[in-house]
Amino acid sequence: MNSPLSAREQDQKKMALCEPCSGIQRNWRRAPGHAELVQGNNRKEEREDGRMVTVTSYRCDRCGTRWEYENDKANLHAGWSVTGR
Repeated sequence: MNSPLSAREQDQKKMALCEPCSGIQRNWRRAPGHAELVQGNNRKEEREDGRMVTVTSYRCDRCGTRWEYENDKANLHAGWSVTGR
């Protein structure tokens, strides 16, 4: 049985990413972004095991997509994720 998509997932599904954004490998630490991503603020977040990781926000100048990059050296599946428009 399929579960309904959350509102955030539905919004992300509707988003049209530019070609460079479409090429970003998500959820993989050390995957590159692209040249038109503009860095925003960063913050520290604590994980359940007490480790602190840095999360940096970005915005694409071409299509307006908002991204976050999680730099967690202990999690190979951290990395890029779309957060909205």
